[in-house]
Amino acid sequence: MSSPPPTTIVHVDAETGFSGGEVQVFLLMEGLAKRGWRNVLVAPPGSAALERALALGIDARPVAMRNDLHGTAVMALRRAFRESSASLVHLHSGRATWLGGLAARLAHVPAITTRRMDRKVSGGVRSRLIYRSLTKRVAAISPAVARALERGGVPTDRIRLIWSSIDPASVVPRRDRAAVRAELGANEDELVLLALGALVPRKGLDVLFDALAELEKKQLRPRVWLGGEGDARAKLEKRARTLGLAERVQFLGARRDAADLLGAADVFVMPSRREGLGVAALEAMAAGRPLVASNVGGLGEAVVDGSTGLLVPPDDAGALAAALERMLCGRELRERCGSAGPARIRETFHVDRMVASYEALYREVLDEAAARGASNRPPSA
Repeated sequence: MSSPPPTTIVHVDAETGFSGGEVQVFLLMEGLAKRGWRNVLVAPPGSAALERALALGIDARPVAMRNDLHGTAVMALRRAFRESSASLVHLHSGRATWLGGLAARLAHVPAITTRRMDRKVSGGVRSRLIYRSLTKRVAAISPAVARALERGGVPTDRIRLIWSSIDPASVVPRRDRAAVRAELGANEDELVLLALGALVPRKGLDVLFDALAELEKKQLRPRVWLGGEGDARAKLEKRARTLGLAERVQFLGARRDAADLLGAADVFVMPSRREGLGVAALEAMAAGRPLVASNVGGLGEAVVDGSTGLLVPPDDAGALAAALERMLCGRELRERCGSAGPARIRETFHVDRMVASYEALYREVLDEAAARGASNRPPSA
């Protein structure tokens, strides 16, 4: 007798770029596949996620999702769900949740969503429809995100806390520390600050520059590596020149060697104004790097102040400068915070924990759907 087909999870991501959220989607799909689940990814044509999925041999379907009023996308998503024999739909971004939630309702397939940002959740009609009707559960990637959902009126019994995660193997350097530093012009005696992420105002890199200018007055001149691209790059480059930091601040652009950069840097800095969690912070802890970060959202909950790093208020260049001074001048502090990071990851943020939590959530929703289906069937004669 043939075995039943694997349960199919269709993941929907409406983003065209590839950032922390997409990293989580791929970690999840890889982990689920190892546990016997079938994954299908639906993403916009030409998107980084779609291209990566196809390169990895993951079943991927292109669907354009240009805006929240894209009615054609809803019908295309509905068709993709049916053609994929979806058992459950997992929605991974805001637009995907709206369009995919409507499509899942039309296709009579249960859906869940993951919320990655801690910004305010509107209590309007659309939010009520998403979280009370179109989706069965919402996974919050940090307690801060869960609280934002609760304040927005999302029923508590529909919220599940599932931390974002990291695979520690992904931050094992492939290149020697000295070689990476030499390539980027840093000698062994220099202290190097590293920031990885999109160059956008939300990341607070302008505050970092102001803090560096404060450190300059105290004769502290660390080298700074910025890995990432974004709309604010030109403005940040101008600010660095204006503050006299251009020789020490290096804009590295988009990088695929985050593990090598982490291995070669001394301190990871994340001065964000807002973060649902901040996967880059998890990468830094997994790599054994001490952090100086803003006490915002899930970032302030992931980094343990005084243990894995130092936390400062957002938008406070003076506090950031003081924390950087402590870390740069305190070798023992750097070593202690760096050594605590990997244990913090194993305890809370390991990818296996995330995958197991989603697997349990899927089974919960699928069991409910099966029970409803059984109760709606007429009694046998």
